[in-house]
Amino acid sequence: MGAVQLDRGSWPCEPNPLRRPGFGLHGLLNVPPRTDTLCLAGPVEDIDLTDLDRFARGFPHADFDRLREHEPVWWHPPTAHTPDGEGFWVLSRYADIVAVAGDSRTYSSETGGERRGGGTLIEDLPVDWAVGVLLNMMDDPRHADVRRLLMPSVAPRTLKLIEDDLRQRAATIVDAALDKGDCDFLIDLAAELPLQAVAQLLGVPQEDRHQLFGWANVALDYDDRDLGEATARTQAAVAETRAYGARLFAAKTADPAEDLMSLAAHATIDGRPLTDMEKAMLFSLLIAAGSETTRNSIAVGMLALIERPELWRSLHEDRSALDGAVEEMLRWASSTSYNRRTATRDTTLGDRRIRAGDKVTLWWTSANRDASVFPDPHRFDIGRRPNPHLAFGRGGHFCLGSNLARMEMRVLFDTLLDRVGTAELTAPVEYTRSNKHTGVRHMPVRLTPR
Repeated sequence: MGAVQLDRGSWPCEPNPLRRPGFGLHGLLNVPPRTDTLCLAGPVEDIDLTDLDRFARGFPHADFDRLREHEPVWWHPPTAHTPDGEGFWVLSRYADIVAVAGDSRTYSSETGGERRGGGTLIEDLPVDWAVGVLLNMMDDPRHADVRRLLMPSVAPRTLKLIEDDLRQRAATIVDAALDKGDCDFLIDLAAELPLQAVAQLLGVPQEDRHQLFGWANVALDYDDRDLGEATARTQAAVAETRAYGARLFAAKTADPAEDLMSLAAHATIDGRPLTDMEKAMLFSLLIAAGSETTRNSIAVGMLALIERPELWRSLHEDRSALDGAVEEMLRWASSTSYNRRTATRDTTLGDRRIRAGDKVTLWWTSANRDASVFPDPHRFDIGRRPNPHLAFGRGGHFCLGSNLARMEMRVLFDTLLDRVGTAELTAPVEYTRSNKHTGVRHMPVRLTPR
């Protein structure tokens, strides 16, 4: 079917009337409906990226293959699943995503136009609650100032000091899983090393890490809700995390140590300390980001190796290929599916007119399967060179923890290759129900020692 011209008002999927503009999350919207005519390609008209059931069995790569081919800059109309009752732009090609991610003046991580909310999710979040307070929802100069405070704690030279400790932890973790034989790779292995590492870096007692892990899982998964919705369970998890963070900051203020939260507790920018809200949001962000994305990259990477046992044998024999394998796992997993920006001014992208205030979503996972950059993109290739993946984003918001994630993956897989002879699935992988993170809930495996 060729491209057809549709006025937005004629789109067949009528949005929920309770979510029409003006009645969005927290009543934040102040955005008039679009009246311009938009080109929608027939081959993509059935795609709804706000229907989380579409992501419940992993990332829907086939949908994005169609988008890259037919509508690389696509206006996603609102559906019954879409928060705020308004559409948004979907970018699926590598070059467009890199361009937008590198232009923070035109595409803000906070807000734009007449919009009274914003942030990096499809749904609007309130200004001064998350927007402008969370590090990943800040623009410069505040973003650069806060980031500069944290960077020394995750620099390669600093992380080198904890690598031996991580190797000892990894050996203990892998040996415990081997003793079980049958285990949940996600819970017992993939999550455990990143969780221990982030607890150590933040100054969280190790005995508290699983409680924080549980709260983060509840907040990030959508097993009992849809986009833009909260349940009593998710609200309780967020409140418990914030309360824990407040207690931790109080302790670090009174008795600082050599950890990241002590640094944040005593840091100043232009002579002023971080606000209590900035501290609370920073703690929640680092707990989630420091454990969630890496564990999923590890789990999905291991799944690819289970499906290609000859690669497992090859890596065991030649560890010089491990760094390249880790990069391919990161591309393959692409654990953060998308981030949103908001247009600050009227502009064009390709042949599309984007207005100030429009939501623009950058789908990193799709960029990492773009055949114009990655030949044979749906093939897991540990020898892929070059591999300029966007698993950690691009531009000023490039992932602060990228060095830590790479080191954790390298250390854990090095240990697994030393100790594990074979690995096989014993039941299907269970994925999280989310379009924001390609996550694994459970991955039952049987490990045999080498």
